[in-house]
Amino acid sequence: MQLMTKANPSRSRKNFLQTITTGATIACVDPSVLQAQKAVSKVKLGFDNFSIRALGWKAPRLLQYAAQQKVDTILFSDLDVYESHDEGYLKEIKQEAKKLGLEIHAGTGGICPTSPKFIDKYGSAEDHLRRTIRVAKAVGSPVARCYLGSMKDRLGPEGIQKHIKSTIQVCKNVRKDALDAGVKIAIENHAGDMHSLELADLIERAGPDYVGATLDSGNATWTLEDPLQTLENLAPFAVSSGIRDSMIWKIDNGASVQWTAMGEGCVNMKSFAKRWTQLCPKVPIQLEIISGFSKPFLYLENDFWKPYASIPASDFSKFVRLAQKGKPMKPFSPPKGMDRKKAQQEYQVAELERSIKYCKETLGLGIRG
Repeated sequence: MQLMTKANPSRSRKNFLQTITTGATIACVDPSVLQAQKAVSKVKLGFDNFSIRALGWKAPRLLQYAAQQKVDTILFSDLDVYESHDEGYLKEIKQEAKKLGLEIHAGTGGICPTSPKFIDKYGSAEDHLRRTIRVAKAVGSPVARCYLGSMKDRLGPEGIQKHIKSTIQVCKNVRKDALDAGVKIAIENHAGDMHSLELADLIERAGPDYVGATLDSGNATWTLEDPLQTLENLAPFAVSSGIRDSMIWKIDNGASVQWTAMGEGCVNMKSFAKRWTQLCPKVPIQLEIISGFSKPFLYLENDFWKPYASIPASDFSKFVRLAQKGKPMKPFSPPKGMDRKKAQQEYQVAELERSIKYCKETLGLGIRG
């Protein structure tokens, strides 16, 4: 065996030449190229317009604000954010986003006809979803975000499965529309309606070729999940997102959940962001910051578990561990003497901007500045 010593000068010279050649190559690389290479490895960062809903802004103003915040994407999670659904107007929105260097994710609300959350403003569930797909295509969105309903859908003799079945049928009825448009139906785990495993099952049964998941880390805690486990369960299907932190703490007969700005809850968001980068690096992390109130889950009471019988004990145990780490938080209330609407506007903007800063500076997310 040869050793790299004076006895083997040719090997030493070869290594030395390789070193200086590599160094020279690096030194000659254009800084913009290095920046582009760095950007490729980063996850895009954006936000859901619902984060600053109290402002009542429409799409053009929201695009300006997103550009000012130097994010990469924006999720327009409702159809009312547009001043028109005419093709010409929507293409103008697409062009404005492109000019500002922003990617749009388009969405709407509930598309399950058997859910109490469903409204027929746009006709049938199929008509509603087709409209959303058309809007998504026009603004250049790769997804049409939507949801089933809420935790109320877990109640009743047939539980959540009744509504999952209805949602699957609606998706199948518009499959051709989605495939022709090149838009993926992105169903969210929403407001405690579906556990992540139930959503994964829905997607598999509907068809993952045209249906994916909008992964919501905050809503996961309303189905007694640790968001890190939700990520593991839904990453194979994730195409969009709504991300926020949560504080969970023990109370009599259960736990209380309060959604928070990023980095201010008890979820390990550093591990979450790292794992996201590993599992679904091409899916943007879009902040949907909803905070200022708590919700109790009295899982030690006898009548609590019937709607949640399908939740695995192993997933629930991780939620309980989070509750052991958390501490109580005060709800939001306007400063004395301040107009409530103005206070809500300022609060929502502050929560979102603090979250964007945390994601960029602490989690290393985002491609733009």
